[in-house]
Amino acid sequence: MDELTVIQRIAVLILPLLFAITLHEAAHGWMANRLGDSTARMLGRISLNPVRHIDPVGTIILPIGMFLLTGFIFGWAKPVPVNFGNLNRPKRDMGIVALAGPAANLLMMVLWALAMRLAVSLGDSALWLAQPLLLMGAAGILINAILMVLNLFPILPLDGGRVLASLLPQRLAASFSRLEPYGLVILVVLLFSGVLGSVLWPLIGLVELLVAAPLGLSEIIYGVQGLIFA
Repeated sequence: MDELTVIQRIAVLILPLLFAITLHEAAHGWMANRLGDSTARMLGRISLNPVRHIDPVGTIILPIGMFLLTGFIFGWAKPVPVNFGNLNRPKRDMGIVALAGPAANLLMMVLWALAMRLAVSLGDSALWLAQPLLLMGAAGILINAILMVLNLFPILPLDGGRVLASLLPQRLAASFSRLEPYGLVILVVLLFSGVLGSVLWPLIGLVELLVAAPLGLSEIIYGVQGLIFA
């Protein structure tokens, strides 16, 4: 496969990135609705239509800008509103709603892996379809792995922080929740200190391997990702 131009790389990334970010948020709303809070449903946020979830800066400008400048992708969609007080069992259900987003990313990883498997099976017989599927599949697996693992980091307001708060005894959960206003600052400090990367990247690699290996993709996935993110 020939080296990709910048325009080709961006074209490959658009769909995987868009769906990874927006369906993560839709999953939060869907689960909240199942557990008693209809806020997201009433606002039309339980939708597979990415347009309903796009944040112009977080979903488009920042991810593309970061990719062009650093080769790394980070972004967000418009947060889905959840009124935790409406949930059937607010403390417990808060954690379940939080887990729904990373679970959606895991499901998308599996779907993109199946797309890669199909691309490998097609081979040269339908190169016009196989090559885009292979590239988007590899990008989709990595993007969703990053979002899933990062969001499970136990810092508020990330999903992992919500899960931890739901598991802690009430007094400890209340103390932990007071750290939320400083969560993004803590995350940025960990990121630039290198601590966050040293923890997350091995986990991201492990998650990718667990999804790719059963489909016989472990030998090719990193090579294809190297073409996209080099």
